Amino acid sequence: MKLTNYSDYALRSLIYLAVKPEPQALANISDIANSYDISRSHLTKIIHQLGQLGYIETIRGKNGGIRLARAPENINLGILIKQIEPDFALVECFAATVPKTDATTQQGLPITLIDETADEIANEPLSVTKQGCVISPACRLKGVFFEALTAFVSVLEGYTLADIINNKIELKALLS
Repeated sequence: MKLTNYSDYALRSLIYLAVKPEPQALANISDIANSYDISRSHLTKIIHQLGQLGYIETIRGKNGGIRLARAPENINLGILIKQIEPDFALVECFAATVPKTDATTQQGLPITLIDETADEIANEPLSVTKQGCVISPACRLKGVFFEALTAFVSVLEGYTLADIINNKIELKALLS
């Protein structure tokens, strides 16, 4: 499992906001981008989504900026990653293209394991493009991958932002 830069930058942004000398003071996207040497335009999209999800508060205007909308101990890393990571399909037989409203989520993850037997019952021939792999109907590897993925997310769910910023002094020094 590899997280996207999007998720990495979202976590870094939350860390930056959580270790500011004055937590209620407003920061701006340029400060975060400069601290991490990352693209301001890419970060703008991330900050927008974090605002929509309620993780940060955005204030518009001349004296505007951003700050955490929740206490660090109320920001669960696993829940955050499940909300912002676009693709949990580790292998082709994870149906990542199914819309979230139509998909049955497994362990809270926005994926569905393709059920090849449903197609066989409907007398529809299985095609390699549909199932992704010729051994998919008999393959047990996808179950192993799914178990590994849920373990990965489960570990993240055991931590909050507060857990990863308990060395605030070091982090502040590095981000200054």
